[in-house]
Amino acid sequence: MPINTKSDDSYERFSASVKAGRIGKLYIFHGEERYLLERSLGDLRRLLCPDGLGSFNYKRFEGKDINTVALEETIDTLPVLAERTFIEVHDFDLFKGKKTSETDIEDKGTPKSTKRAKSTERDEKQILAELFQNLPDYVCVVFVYDTILYKPDGRLKLDKELLGHAQVVDFAIQEQSKLIKWITRHFEAAGKRISGHDAGYLALITDGYMATLVGEIEKVAAYSDGASVTRTDIDAVVTPVPSAFAYKLTDALFERKNSVAMQILDELFQMREPAHKIIYNISLKMRQLLAARVCIDNSLGKDALMSICGIRYDFQASTLLQTARKTSLSKCRDLVLLCAEAANDLNSTPEPEARLVELIARLAYNT
Repeated sequence: MPINTKSDDSYERFSASVKAGRIGKLYIFHGEERYLLERSLGDLRRLLCPDGLGSFNYKRFEGKDINTVALEETIDTLPVLAERTFIEVHDFDLFKGKKTSETDIEDKGTPKSTKRAKSTERDEKQILAELFQNLPDYVCVVFVYDTILYKPDGRLKLDKELLGHAQVVDFAIQEQSKLIKWITRHFEAAGKRISGHDAGYLALITDGYMATLVGEIEKVAAYSDGASVTRTDIDAVVTPVPSAFAYKLTDALFERKNSVAMQILDELFQMREPAHKIIYNISLKMRQLLAARVCIDNSLGKDALMSICGIRYDFQASTLLQTARKTSLSKCRDLVLLCAEAANDLNSTPEPEARLVELIARLAYNT
């Protein structure tokens, strides 16, 4: 499944402001890159709750355990021996907008015994908007979208109002240049060098998630004997994600290493990867190869291919173009059609694994 990467600079702006000591009162954190998100939460905790005062001035809530009344009470609580209270709220959907009941007492100068209770209903989003508009300076509240989907509706007035009070930080998977620099720095910290090409390869086979990469970098650095990490070192200790297995499988086919391709397929079966997902990734690579051939025939370069296919890594595009130069446009079309035919068959066959083996055999014959 392609990873969502964006040019949104909200994380960079947030990081710069925190480093400069400018911490806001209200944030919304969301995005796929959990490593950066968790590190940012840790930075805020360290800065706002120093000297062991976290037990007094740090509050964490799960969405199912908090409502607008409890949140308001927590916000109204003054910090202890510190300037700020830090409040984390995980998986509370700000934009769901359910109704909440409130009870008011009508008082028109009548005796207490004759005062009349009046029950009203208000939209939870309206209550939150009013609360956020008047946040005190002594709090920092962070809403973290962890397991629930961050999905405000920009057409709704209240959603716009809620977003207008908060700094929204999107922790997206980092783009190629930033991620490769980050990988390079982590290897340098471990006393190793790595080329940009091999750093890109490591990012590809781990899906580019920093949380995964941290552990894999440690493993590769410990395994490598030389001053520089090689692709051989990476392949020796890093287990690729399933989509990268499919990438390696198709590479083996075009290198005429058919036994290697079958071995990779068997590994995917042992990982209990669903047949439909395997064929999706193989088909994706074949469509990318067809796009590469089209680019070659129309004198388009690597940048065009990356744009057309949503490819993140330079070396991946270069490899596709290199492979496409060894084949023809018609043969690329045939490979795509073979994948489409097999994908259609998987919907009705009682033996999907056997159909995948047949597909790999036919692809090997036609490459």
